Amino acid sequence: CYDCCVRCLGAVPYASLAATLLCYAGVALFCAGGHQALTHTDTLVQTHFARTLQDYMVLADFIKYFQYVIYGLASFFFLYGILLLAEGFYTTSAVKQTFGEFRSTQCSRCLSLTFIIVTYVLAVIWLVVFAFAAIPVYFLYNMAETCHTVNILSETTTSLSQHAWVCIDARQFGLLPWSATPGKVCGMTMANICKTPEVLYIVAATYNYAVLRFLGRKGIRC
Repeated sequence: CYDCCVRCLGAVPYASLAATLLCYAGVALFCAGGHQALTHTDTLVQTHFARTLQDYMVLADFIKYFQYVIYGLASFFFLYGILLLAEGFYTTSAVKQTFGEFRSTQCSRCLSLTFIIVTYVLAVIWLVVFAFAAIPVYFLYNMAETCHTVNILSETTTSLSQHAWVCIDARQFGLLPWSATPGKVCGMTMANICKTPEVLYIVAATYNYAVLRFLGRKGIRC
């Protein structure tokens, strides 16, 4: 029984298993973060930056289809990870039983090469999806920074003119066409937006991230 357990444990591709778990964790984190970013961007732009449906229609369709792309790729990565893990188990156990430790068959080399090529193609597609997903994240980050500036001005001065120069323009991020109205918000309108639940959630998440970075620089572990 002991020899059988040792032989089974020796046939486990631990590197492939660890890579599969990391892949699943990264895809899950990306899908959760991407869903939140797209949802909050959709709500903010529709409510505060676009007055007509025509200006907002392109962004709404893009967000809807892009969410389908993210979920489709996530499902495919889940199945593809299982195939890679199964291939790792099969090649490891078969090679060790037939040829010993450091041998491989022509079929296994061809199969591994095919998986490598497909993996590189998927990596390029994933980078393109990641680049598009970074746009709403960058927009929300700027919203959080702008709201932080508004909060500082609210604590240091009561003059309404100090808030007038604080603006954010959704058209600069490519979320709306340049003909969209109003396209940007400033002053007290911006201060009111910063009090909405969507922006408060973003500001809280950004603050927690800043606190963790500060604790990490100080060498403090939570």
